[in-house]
Amino acid sequence: MQRALALAVRAENENEVPVGALVVYQGQVIAEAWNRPRASHDPTAHAEVLALRAAGTVLDNYRLPGAELYVTLEPCAMCVGAMVHARIARLVYGASDAKTGALGGSFNLLAEGRFNHQIQVAGGVLAAPCGAVLTAFFQRRRS
Repeated sequence: MQRALALAVRAENENEVPVGALVVYQGQVIAEAWNRPRASHDPTAHAEVLALRAAGTVLDNYRLPGAELYVTLEPCAMCVGAMVHARIARLVYGASDAKTGALGGSFNLLAEGRFNHQIQVAGGVLAAPCGAVLTAFFQRRRS
């Protein structure tokens, strides 16, 4: 999660919402990314989606069974859907997102068990520093 936090700071340095993500496969980091929707003019360029795309390229497969995704902010519905399609085994996230978090912050897409793939989820890992980066970013933008 410390590496994901460093990637979030990179996003912030590029004037993006500071979220960082990385994919671990068989104990090795195989992909990492940070938010880039503004720079890429792409609303789907969330850190999670970009990390999944990069991991798919590394493994030469859009399915990533056995992979773990670490991200500094609770994922939105789009990102959770992408993780289900990628067959991510485990998700670890930092700060909860009360507005758009799709794993309990706002609502929980995985709660009903309707998907054909379930993801093991661990939230709140380094939540305070992950949340502090986001809070400081938005405070600066509003002032």
